[in-house]
Amino acid sequence: MAWVILALAGLFEMGWAIGLKYSNGLTRLWPTVWTIVSMAISLWLLGGAMKTLPLGTAYGVWVGIGAVGTAILGIFLFGEPAHLGRLFSIALIIAGIVGLKLTTF
Repeated sequence: MAWVILALAGLFEMGWAIGLKYSNGLTRLWPTVWTIVSMAISLWLLGGAMKTLPLGTAYGVWVGIGAVGTAILGIFLFGEPAHLGRLFSIALIIAGIVGLKLTTF
């Protein structure tokens, strides 16, 4: 169950990162509200996952999910570049997430 909670925390991390972009420097009300709520939920879920998962694993996976998801959403939502080097780097982060999962019992 901790892994499911951690995955949800990572999704909410993506939500607040994207919300920051849409909030235009926290100057637009509803995107700012979404950003703050997503931050709170993400941190609360991360804290719950850390009750049973090791700190380094939980934090690394949380950051990794957020980074990969945000980079992919940046490509699709904001037209950010999707060149080979960037996609390879995203794949390396995914490999790191999988590695942390496989080596944590």
